[in-house]
Amino acid sequence: MRYNRVLVKLSGGAIAGDSDWGFSPNALNHIADEVLKLHDIGVQVSVVVGGGNIFRGELGEEWGIERAEADNIGMIATVTNSLMLRGVLKSRGTVDVRVMTAIPINTVAEPFIRLRAIRHLEHGHIVVLAGGTGNPYVTTDYPSVQRALELRADALLAAKNGIDGIYTSDPNRDPAAQRYKQINYNTVIQNNLRALDQSAVLLARDHGLPIHVFNFDTPEIMGQICKGEDIGTLISNNGDILAE
Repeated sequence: MRYNRVLVKLSGGAIAGDSDWGFSPNALNHIADEVLKLHDIGVQVSVVVGGGNIFRGELGEEWGIERAEADNIGMIATVTNSLMLRGVLKSRGTVDVRVMTAIPINTVAEPFIRLRAIRHLEHGHIVVLAGGTGNPYVTTDYPSVQRALELRADALLAAKNGIDGIYTSDPNRDPAAQRYKQINYNTVIQNNLRALDQSAVLLARDHGLPIHVFNFDTPEIMGQICKGEDIGTLISNNGDILAE
């Protein structure tokens, strides 16, 4: 097994499925099944999910809500999504699922305590991490990398919907765009390829955390990556390699 402990980063859009907003039962079932399959092969799994299916920054701008307040709303949205994901995971499996949040909401979730979260993982629980860092002005990309490092994860699995990796340019606009099989952190940053927020890529680079970008629509892809298959795009300290 290449990776024994990973953090899975999901967007709020993954929960909405084909819709722009809300919750898709099919999408939630797919997420739960894929996370449970990964857990079943012996990988310790933590999950961070965004809140874009409930609230997005552009709404805040449209309504004149200041950035700090909008980010607080978005963090609460991630708590809602995390609780929803826990419910679906529990309904489709027998594994214990713990929601831990950076925002104190003690009646519905545990506070995030790093060593307690690690202990949950060591005991075979799935840990869903909500509330970002508890502070505004960052998207869920940055706390995904931060939490992965705090929990001593071997890699970050950045799940995308309908996108199978990082390309030299936008493949929807440029038919000559090529997918990277492997790409250096610095190339992502210097070329502003927008796979993740630059602050998240910088943090991963500084601590050598591998990031896999892949199409989450493909069944069992996370297990294949953890077993050592090169699927999607790997962001690491190694040189750039284009897919054939």
